Amino acid sequence: MEQFARERDRLLQASARNVGIAALLVSAVCLGMPGAVDLDTLLLVVPLYVIVGACLLRVGSGRSLFWVVTGLGAGMVILVLVQLPIVAGDNPAAQSAIVTLAGGALASFAIVLVGGVTRVLVLGLGFVASTVLTELALPGSGILSVQAATVVLGWVLAVTFAYWLSASVPRAARRIFSIGRAHRAERQASETEAQRRQGARLLHDTVLATLTLLAHSGVGVSASALQHQAGDDARLLRQLRLGGAPVPKSSEHYNLEPVEESALGHTLESVKQRFGRIGLEVSWHGTGQVLLPSDVLDAFLLALAECLENVRRHSGVTDAHVTITDDETTVRAMVTDAGVGFTLDDVDSARLGFKDSVVGRLKEVGGNARLFSSPGAGTTVVLEVPR
Repeated sequence: MEQFARERDRLLQASARNVGIAALLVSAVCLGMPGAVDLDTLLLVVPLYVIVGACLLRVGSGRSLFWVVTGLGAGMVILVLVQLPIVAGDNPAAQSAIVTLAGGALASFAIVLVGGVTRVLVLGLGFVASTVLTELALPGSGILSVQAATVVLGWVLAVTFAYWLSASVPRAARRIFSIGRAHRAERQASETEAQRRQGARLLHDTVLATLTLLAHSGVGVSASALQHQAGDDARLLRQLRLGGAPVPKSSEHYNLEPVEESALGHTLESVKQRFGRIGLEVSWHGTGQVLLPSDVLDAFLLALAECLENVRRHSGVTDAHVTITDDETTVRAMVTDAGVGFTLDDVDSARLGFKDSVVGRLKEVGGNARLFSSPGAGTTVVLEVPR
């Protein structure tokens, strides 16, 4: 809030300076017109105009009350000197000079006098003195002349503007802070949801896969293969627990590994061996070596492994084909089986297997996945990631 208070004061000071100097220049031009005042009076008031202008400039860059009082005092002296040698009602130029000075240049000081007892007191004295001197110079038939009423209006507008700006800045500050809190809460919720979904994917791809084998008594899988897979899962989960994956730990704080390029050919073999141990024979075709950034490679291999796991669980066959191709911008993997197939509309949209562990994971690195299947005709999944 302190920063907003400083900004509020800066706006008030700049407004007082700009409005006051503009009105002061208009008043000086009117007073300098032929016949407005005699030469001697003009020579006396010119230095006072300079003093008022200098005070307005200083008020525009600081909060010192000295410059406000000095400027108002110099202005009052001008009002006294100008009205002495003239017949006020007969000189429109002099009338304009007086009204513009009292209701514009001097009233602009009120913009910086709305806070504190001393400042309000100075404001009241300046308002009364400028109004009275204007009425003495330009008397009217009623309580106030039109010119004096104009001066009153100028002071009222200056004070109203100052109070409005002073009240608006805190309201704007509170609104900004409220929006900031809402934004931080939403971002934290998004990060928490992203972390939850990533945790669900990893759990689905590792521990749940192993538990599924255990639930079916490891049918078709040797005890050593099952033990090896459980060991792999344990090592992966330990690495994640120690911060080995790009997981947002808290708002604005991440534990990220550096992005390096890894050779795809060096890691596909481990996927092939894993599924070979648990009874799915995978035939590999196509590109042998492809370089990918580590985060893209991880997403690509985990999505590929999930597709092979779906073949092992649901296709009814014990072999699958994986074809790797690449071009200048994209690396593709086509996973094909000749199993029972299925109708795409029959897939439960709430299942994590394909929606999150394949499609969602690839989208996070700029890739995508396409699924083709029909009953009795097998299944094909095409995975694509950027290079």
